[in-house]
Amino acid sequence: VFGKDINLILVLNNLSSDRKSVRVDMSASTILYTRRAVAEILKAATSVELGPKQGKHIRVKIPYTHYGKYLTTDKRIQVTALCEVMRTNGLKLLVEKTIILEDTNIIIKLPRRVVVNKAVTLEISYANPLPEPVSRCVLLVTLMNQQVKINLARLAPRERSKIYFEFTPRRAGPLQLQVDFSCDKFSHVKGFVTIAVAPA
Repeated sequence: VFGKDINLILVLNNLSSDRKSVRVDMSASTILYTRRAVAEILKAATSVELGPKQGKHIRVKIPYTHYGKYLTTDKRIQVTALCEVMRTNGLKLLVEKTIILEDTNIIIKLPRRVVVNKAVTLEISYANPLPEPVSRCVLLVTLMNQQVKINLARLAPRERSKIYFEFTPRRAGPLQLQVDFSCDKFSHVKGFVTIAVAPA
């Protein structure tokens, strides 16, 4: 989840009946959706001895403080592990994983029934998932082809807050509401709901 430390486990298994010595070079970078690297956030190397038919786990931690300021709006991190089996004429194995960090920041609560030409109040809650305060918070609400920009107060670390948003639907049928939350530390955290508007 965005704003938290990332914990990974690399599993190495020796399927042979001989001892193996493996060198593991690990790296991680924030990337764009095109897989182009933005910034390297982790570089580590270790060696592992594996007995016959033995498996071992290598734990990797990427703290938020390492990746936070380098993350793009795509919220993607590419992790690679190059595993080289020693004394085997350079036998290598490359393991790659792309992590897409989830947002759990926006929660939209609707009333049980929404009716044409009757005012409706929605509850929109938003959060700062980071271990540091954020400021210049802005909520952009898009509904019925109109956008409303709402400037919000700063949020303390891990703080959740909410606002109430009122509107009156003018026609029956599905209506899509989109919310976009940005601040000085991250941008474009989105939430949306489809509202079923009943006839009067």
